Amino acid sequence: MAVSGFEGFEKRLELQFSSHDPVIGIGLRELDFKSLEQVLHQVQCTVVSALGNQHFDSYVLSESSLFVYPTKIIIKTCGTTQLLKSVRPFINHARTLNLHLIALRYTRGTFIFPEAQPYPHTSFHEEVVYLEDNIPDDLCYRKASVIPSKLTSHSWHVFSAGVVEYPDDVPYTVEVCMTDLDQTLARKFFRHPNDGMNGDSAGRAMTELTGINRINPNAQICDFAFDPCGYSMNGIDGDCYSTIHVTPEDGFSYASFECVGSAYNDMADMVKKAVKVFGPGTVSVATTNAGEDMCMRIKGAVEQVGLKCRSCGIDEVPAAGKVVFQTFTSRRKRI
Repeated sequence: MAVSGFEGFEKRLELQFSSHDPVIGIGLRELDFKSLEQVLHQVQCTVVSALGNQHFDSYVLSESSLFVYPTKIIIKTCGTTQLLKSVRPFINHARTLNLHLIALRYTRGTFIFPEAQPYPHTSFHEEVVYLEDNIPDDLCYRKASVIPSKLTSHSWHVFSAGVVEYPDDVPYTVEVCMTDLDQTLARKFFRHPNDGMNGDSAGRAMTELTGINRINPNAQICDFAFDPCGYSMNGIDGDCYSTIHVTPEDGFSYASFECVGSAYNDMADMVKKAVKVFGPGTVSVATTNAGEDMCMRIKGAVEQVGLKCRSCGIDEVPAAGKVVFQTFTSRRKRI
């Protein structure tokens, strides 16, 4: 089916595993690259760049990112990828390492081009049915939720399941989705014809030109620029990550910023810096398992950039915690 543009809104999947063996070692990081490639082939994306440290491995994909920890996998993909087709293969690969799934969380925003999405992403209902059919029965605490907002084009979809309802030590996650990017700022994510650079070197240039490298100066960055436009990066800071993905084309421009909160002293300031990079007309922020104070600080940080909070929805989901979904628009924009 022909569509008018590229789907920037990502689908995000987080899989948490455990072992009966008290010594896990490198766990999932033991999976060979060929096995990862086989899973990504089913999703319909590939690895374009990679970076790791002593805590986890980070992969920039042709459509977004993959992070592999000893007992956790986070994968997010955009476009018309079939992300949920990775669930069963990842579970099977983990079993070969004596790891079993104990929690799963799937999240996404509202697609710009929903009619272009293939099975099993043609509707949230179909996604939930697919997940229910492909996860172990012992993940008995389950919930599917759509958190609405006053912006009809922005709602937050969450499916969460776990073997326990309230796990300990779940780090909080911040997922920022931005649309209607400032055209001047978005142009910085276009390649110049015959620029003499490859995707890696062009990515590094965009990282410095746009100030993305200043969002978290402590992070080691793995970046990639696509041709003729588009950009992705993964940042590594200790045992936590950040990631940015950009679809800069006029009419359906989109950028996302995601990070794990436990690594940073001032998460709100990072969100503020990320939003300033893109000058969006509309922003949504979903925080999972963050405290009320942090949610309010993030709200204040986004408003300092010149946007106004239009709505705030809250839900409690098993195996993850409280999800707070805030939407913002530029003060000049009516809803």
